[in-house]
Amino acid sequence: MPEFTWDTLDAAATLAAAHPGGLINLSMGTPVDPVPPVIRQALADASDAPGYPLTAGTPALRAAISAWVARACGAGVDGLGVLPSIGSKELVAWLPTLLGVGPDDVVVVPSVCYPTYEDGARLAGATVVRTDSLTSVGPTSRVRLVWVNSPGNPTGRVLPAAHLRKVVDWARERGAVVASDECYLPLGWSAEPVSVLSPEVCGGSYDNVLALHSLSKRSNLAGYRAGFVAGDPALVAELLKVRKHAGMIVPAPVQAAMVAALQDERHAEEQRERYRARRETLYRAFTEAGFTVEHSEAGLYLWMTRGEDCWRTVDWLARRGILVAAGVFYGPAGGQHVRVALTETDEHVAAVADRLAEG
Repeated sequence: MPEFTWDTLDAAATLAAAHPGGLINLSMGTPVDPVPPVIRQALADASDAPGYPLTAGTPALRAAISAWVARACGAGVDGLGVLPSIGSKELVAWLPTLLGVGPDDVVVVPSVCYPTYEDGARLAGATVVRTDSLTSVGPTSRVRLVWVNSPGNPTGRVLPAAHLRKVVDWARERGAVVASDECYLPLGWSAEPVSVLSPEVCGGSYDNVLALHSLSKRSNLAGYRAGFVAGDPALVAELLKVRKHAGMIVPAPVQAAMVAALQDERHAEEQRERYRARRETLYRAFTEAGFTVEHSEAGLYLWMTRGEDCWRTVDWLARRGILVAAGVFYGPAGGQHVRVALTETDEHVAAVADRLAEG
């Protein structure tokens, strides 16, 4: 495995922390706002949990996931498989292995993408192909898994339903699985994201399709490790079987907290509005400082460039006490970009413009 991505930012983090005003961390995208009271209360009420929890999730949790997917993704609940996961990153990393992908297989990932897609393929010993056009993959029958991500991380790009439908059709013709990372689906700004579970994408059938979701950003539950997958019931059943053997179980109190989170839209909308306001402030501050923002029509990040090597930009910002993620983290094509997260306090976000004006 390569060096852990975020460890390579240590020097820049040290430089940024030395700023007289302290560190403004726009790099990893860690939630900073409080966990909503309704969720904390559900966790506390379920804290007396001496027995083993269900790997499949409680009936209440499975029902809550199904209902949320129906509302947020436009999916029908009939024939839909659902399964909780220990956050979304765990499932992203282990999905190829859980699906039986191996050294003779190919995993397709976007050209610029979340590094864990490639990490998971490496763990399974598979070959990784980076591309945004499946025609470039050629006629190979070795493709077992195709990752799509909309809204994209780091780019914030939204893929149209027609594009996603072509990916699903292509994969089904070859017996491959489409895994759609939809962790930022509720955060559409200038474009409205569509789920792979939507009938206009999957045609009303969940065959060979899986959608991964997270409560980390929607509900500030990154510390809870709360995610889930929905889609092809046969694939979900296989994931459940392997996860039972491997002991991949969401703790019972967290399952109860997930039910409360999924059933309450008020806190999610309030959090969304916080991110919207921070996005507007950061967008204005960086563009006025000469940055070009590309894509970024949805999601939790701004994808931007100054037309130079990304590490020069990281260093320039670090000297102003601002830490961002280097674009090369997400693939060679990101070598002149940086990713800016919307997950800082309102006070720190407001201070960014002043920092950028420093000589």
